[in-house]
Amino acid sequence: MLNYLWGAMILTGMLWGLVNNNLEAVTQGLLDSAAEAVTLSLTMAGVLSFWSGILEVGNQAGLIEWLSGRMSPVLTFLFPQLGKDHPARRPIAVNIIANMLGLGMAATPAGLEAMKLLQKGRDPGSDPNSASDAMCTFLIINISSLQLVPVSMIAYRSQYGSADPAAILGFALIATGCSTLTAVVFCKLMEFGKAVAGK
Repeated sequence: MLNYLWGAMILTGMLWGLVNNNLEAVTQGLLDSAAEAVTLSLTMAGVLSFWSGILEVGNQAGLIEWLSGRMSPVLTFLFPQLGKDHPARRPIAVNIIANMLGLGMAATPAGLEAMKLLQKGRDPGSDPNSASDAMCTFLIINISSLQLVPVSMIAYRSQYGSADPAAILGFALIATGCSTLTAVVFCKLMEFGKAVAGK
């Protein structure tokens, strides 16, 4: 769907330039944007590589395991249906930690692994084409994405010449804190409603 949307926007812009006899400016804009996209991609690749490396060093040093253990009460509250030894708890914790560091792209592999493990651990009688409560909760928590250090946004601001790229730290924490709190409240209300309806 998004491919069609972007394709339609690009085609509309080109047709508008052609109709207004301004195709040269459109062509120059395309070339400038392509160059900017490459520069931004290289910047983001460097930032992502650095923080992914830090995440991997933390993993090898046992820091991720330690943080996962410290997150146990939070995971138990968010996912009461998962036992303490459920294999999905670790990738869920890694995903949340990566998101808190603003590393959405680095969080994706852990998120996919968590979803696979949540799918495998379902009751045999459940509908395989519907998401479980744990899967829905994890998806919503992942999307709301509490960020203590929005690394990607700081990198974008730095790339575009911001005088103080880290000035958004407080605002990002407030915004993502509100979104995550709303997500948690919504999930708990849905679980409560489902439990009441089941009785």
